[in-house]
Amino acid sequence: MENVTTVNEFLLLVLTSALELQPFFFVIFFVIYLINLLGNGAVLVIIILEPKLHSPMYLFLGNLSCLDICYSSVTLPKLLINLLSSQKAISFSGCIAQLHFFHFLGSTEAILLAIMAFDRFVAICYPLRYMVIMNLQVCTLLVGVAWLTSFFYALMHSVMTARLNFCNSQKINHLFCDVKPLLELACNNTLLNQRLLSIVTGSISIGAFFLTLLSYFYIIGFLLFKHRSCSALHKALSTCASHFVVVCLFYGTVGFTYIRPASASTMIQDRMVAIIYSAVTPVLNPLIYTLRNKEVMLALKKIFGRKFLFKDCRQHH
Repeated sequence: MENVTTVNEFLLLVLTSALELQPFFFVIFFVIYLINLLGNGAVLVIIILEPKLHSPMYLFLGNLSCLDICYSSVTLPKLLINLLSSQKAISFSGCIAQLHFFHFLGSTEAILLAIMAFDRFVAICYPLRYMVIMNLQVCTLLVGVAWLTSFFYALMHSVMTARLNFCNSQKINHLFCDVKPLLELACNNTLLNQRLLSIVTGSISIGAFFLTLLSYFYIIGFLLFKHRSCSALHKALSTCASHFVVVCLFYGTVGFTYIRPASASTMIQDRMVAIIYSAVTPVLNPLIYTLRNKEVMLALKKIFGRKFLFKDCRQHH
């Protein structure tokens, strides 16, 4: 029988064991995190301050920006601390909390991306009925369902993982606390945990991805066969293509990590993939979804132009 011990803390891996490279990686990830905070923070401020952006689409975009700030904040600050510190420990409760919020926010983003694709489908294919179908009550309900569903989904994983007994090893073979690396350290039978991870997580990610694809295909089909406008089709294709890149990057990496069975050989790949969906995707979202948007850029110029004008007036007086 394996020696079961009460675990008070876990030890996390770092990106590299080469000490001379750790400051280099710290600078890279610090810059990525800073861009994420500034980019998504700017989008949130613009949407809140500009009355013209108080519409269903920007309600979703504001939620996405908020999610991206929180999502990367779950893992990146601890990763940055570990790159500079000799102590790579995280408490048991801290580990379960990190796992919970990582899955909670990640799942919410997956569902929200599908909702946003559906919103674009209604706006392009049914423009006259858009405000009736996507009214404020419906949009608020959709966002609320996304957050609530994801909370209970993450709670399932955190409770199921917290009740496990762990053997002597406290070294998590990952950059942050996640279900698969923790299951490797468990002494219990983890078959149920693994099935929940594959089936429930797989269903959420594949289901949301399928609905997103369906919305984009309907948009392209509508413009190609019914609308038959080359300019509208070109505009929609350029928009959908950029959205599609982010969607594939997010859903693809999540599916790659959680749908496959866990094994030692795949954990190295999982670490690299985790960097993409926890650090890179949150930086791309404000660039793809909002900063390429004319209304957002006009609001940005208006808000900052007003501030600079006010500053100039004060200097003259």
